[in-house]
Amino acid sequence: MISREVPDLTKEKYGNRKEQRGRGFTGRAAVILILMAMAVGLMAGCDEENASEGGNTGSGRKGYVNAVEEIPAEEIEAYFASKAEEAARQQAAEEAAAAAALAEQEAAEAAEEEAAEEDPDLPPAEGMVRSAFTNEWIPEEVSWQRPLAVMYPINQQAQPQYGLNRISVFYEIMEEGDMSRQMGILEDWKGLDRIGNIRSIRDYFVYAALEYDPVIIHFGGPVLYVKDILVRADVDNLNGVGGEMGGDYGAYYRIPAGSRSEHTAYTDSSHVEAAISRAGFQQIHRNQYYYGKEHFQFASKKEPNTLEQYSGAVTATEVDMTGSFPVTKSALSYNESDQKYYKRLYGNPQNDGAAGTQLAFDNILIQKAYSAKRDDHGYLTFQMQDSGRQGYFITRGRMIRVTWRKDGDYQPTRFFDENGNEIKVNTGRTMIFVIRDGQDSFTVNGAAYR
Repeated sequence: MISREVPDLTKEKYGNRKEQRGRGFTGRAAVILILMAMAVGLMAGCDEENASEGGNTGSGRKGYVNAVEEIPAEEIEAYFASKAEEAARQQAAEEAAAAAALAEQEAAEAAEEEAAEEDPDLPPAEGMVRSAFTNEWIPEEVSWQRPLAVMYPINQQAQPQYGLNRISVFYEIMEEGDMSRQMGILEDWKGLDRIGNIRSIRDYFVYAALEYDPVIIHFGGPVLYVKDILVRADVDNLNGVGGEMGGDYGAYYRIPAGSRSEHTAYTDSSHVEAAISRAGFQQIHRNQYYYGKEHFQFASKKEPNTLEQYSGAVTATEVDMTGSFPVTKSALSYNESDQKYYKRLYGNPQNDGAAGTQLAFDNILIQKAYSAKRDDHGYLTFQMQDSGRQGYFITRGRMIRVTWRKDGDYQPTRFFDENGNEIKVNTGRTMIFVIRDGQDSFTVNGAAYR
């Protein structure tokens, strides 16, 4: 609201009465001046009358003076009282009109400001742009920097983890031993005091990550299956165990210090930034590998995608992925008030270790992929480049069937509705479950799907 001083219209129009009295303009003087003006008019009338009758003009003036002297004082006072009331009414009307005009102007300006704040298509501040991963407003420099692809363990004893509150896209995929693993894409990662804990990676996570042009944060992995992809010149990774799959460049530390146990490796934004510099990795997106705004198609915030336009959409407020991840029992519940899905692990809220807030998502994608066992140790393969495979899209309390396609390592994975149109996800975070086609299942509001 813009504050303005309402002008004193009375003072501007009529002047200050004390100042007038100081200049000798008293009530008595006003009476005399007005009576003199009246006298001049009456004398002129008397002169004309006497002249037409051949009379003496002097007698007319004398008659007028006598007439003035005979005006009762009460009548004079009443006359000037009425004039004062008329002036007061005029002053009040002018002040009211000025106040109304000012109020109207302020209301119009406030409406403009409110409209600008509520218009989700207008940047909230100079230098803000839309994120290619969430469609949220972010500083332009954040959109330039390469994100981190962080490997998080999902074991119960590894909870909670740090940095989850900055995740833009989150993956959960099965690994050996009926245990799954998570990978978070952190777009706005600078300023984080702790990230982790960090665990090993599988090659299919690398293929899932490349479409974001990230720096990969991991602590080793099965050399036989991961080395070939990690040592490629175009793949930048900070490997906590060092060695033939890449160095750690001083990126990691242990909590508690000196521990060699699982789930004790961590990093933070300052360590990562220094390690990227030491490794000689490019810190901003590489044009030859990054597709930017082509990654997701977003519905506008003014017109979100409610899935109501699909006749086959089903209610989806409870999503239970236990049939795909039997150990972690990953599940999400929809909150109608903020239109987000809140994630649980082992029956408990999955929270960020620092913020203490529960992970929440605006979109859920279930991606069915070809998968097979590689050896007797149970290591798996997932085919992350494919076309025509089925899946599901869940948002705003509904679910539809989709198909997906990925054409190359750095090409974004695209999802299509039953009409062959690329789906539009809603602004916010996206949870992606990659499950084994023909083997895994899940339930939505009690109904089973495979």
